[in-house]
Amino acid sequence: MIFSQTAGLALIVILAASLIVLVSERWYWSLGALALQYVGVFWLVANNWPLGLSLAKLVVGWMAVAVIAASRSEDELREERFPGRAGQLFRGLAAILVWALVFSISPQAREWFPVQTPVLQGGMLLAGIGLLHLGMTARPQRVVMGLLTVIAGFEVLYSGLERSVLVAGLLGVVNLGLALAGSYGMLSGQFAETPLDEEQEPAA
Repeated sequence: MIFSQTAGLALIVILAASLIVLVSERWYWSLGALALQYVGVFWLVANNWPLGLSLAKLVVGWMAVAVIAASRSEDELREERFPGRAGQLFRGLAAILVWALVFSISPQAREWFPVQTPVLQGGMLLAGIGLLHLGMTARPQRVVMGLLTVIAGFEVLYSGLERSVLVAGLLGVVNLGLALAGSYGMLSGQFAETPLDEEQEPAA
């Protein structure tokens, strides 16, 4: 099947897309990379699931990207913890370390996850980069992107272990619910910290 023959290409797409999502501070670059990341997820999931069910993963992922795009704010992608070029370089080097770890432990991990090697590596890469993303940011939109990346990694791994329409639907609801909750929180200001100077001092 064409998907299994080109699984290595899907792995390259996931590597590039997840790196851009992690490193980029441009809103449209990050959204485009997140959408491209779901193309790689679809490609790997299609190795084990029917085409229609795999396409549902792609559509749900793109819907989640569209929901996040509705709450865009260019400033909210600029990191405070690791700003500028130095921060981008640091995040890129951290991603390379995650890649090295995944590729080095994938032979041993196949004993626990008896799936095709590209599927195993793709799922572990997504989960690792997503967790790295969550650990290096406090920006709400980046947190949502990191969570979606972790869930995408779980979906790829799960697709190689079991085929379940019910679980696929549940994960789709989780993806959309996460994107909706994140967008609502960002738009309503629930993620914003209350500045200290806005706190009223008690009357003497």
